[in-house]
Amino acid sequence: MTTTLVGAEPEPIAIDPARTAVVMIDMQRDFLEPGGFGETLGNDVSLLNAAVAPCRALLQSARRQGLLVVHTREGHRADLSDAPPAKVERGAPSLRIGAPGPMGRILIRGEAGHDIIPALYPAAGEPIIDKPGKGAFYATELHAILQHRAIATLIVCGVTTEVCVHTTVREANDRGYRCIVPSDCCASYFPEFHEVGLRMIKAQGGIFGWVSDSARVLAALG
Repeated sequence: MTTTLVGAEPEPIAIDPARTAVVMIDMQRDFLEPGGFGETLGNDVSLLNAAVAPCRALLQSARRQGLLVVHTREGHRADLSDAPPAKVERGAPSLRIGAPGPMGRILIRGEAGHDIIPALYPAAGEPIIDKPGKGAFYATELHAILQHRAIATLIVCGVTTEVCVHTTVREANDRGYRCIVPSDCCASYFPEFHEVGLRMIKAQGGIFGWVSDSARVLAALG
């Protein structure tokens, strides 16, 4: 086992790259581009763009080093049979899940808006996890994929920090994975939620995981 040290809070963490995976959460057009689900909720989607370049750099490094890279997409079946009414009917968005939008039906699998943005598009062979909920482990095969590769550490990136990233980190923590969250590889429609979400992860000695940044992760990966 060859380990490398990643600078992080609350303390540096030693990782074995062969047992480390990058999990890229929901970098979808529906969340990052105008006309998608994020904008229908009244959000300024441009706030998420800051995470794209750091994520791209991290992806390129992970691919060069041969790390497992997994992508997730939140979305639902065309008949909405896996979309609870409590989720579909909440709030007052301009367009609800399943409604026709500029990029196809909102948050529906197979529609243009559901897919990952071109700048971070999966490379051939990289698993894509289609998830119906916030967390990447709920009702998906993610745990099985990670176990098959004997993965112990996850580098979790994506959007939004306090919702799908945070939920996934909590799920991973309960399953015994060590999670590193590069702060600049995540983003939120609410900058204050981003900051507090990261503080929650690393609080109390790293109760959910470690918080780092792309520069320190890239330095560790070489």
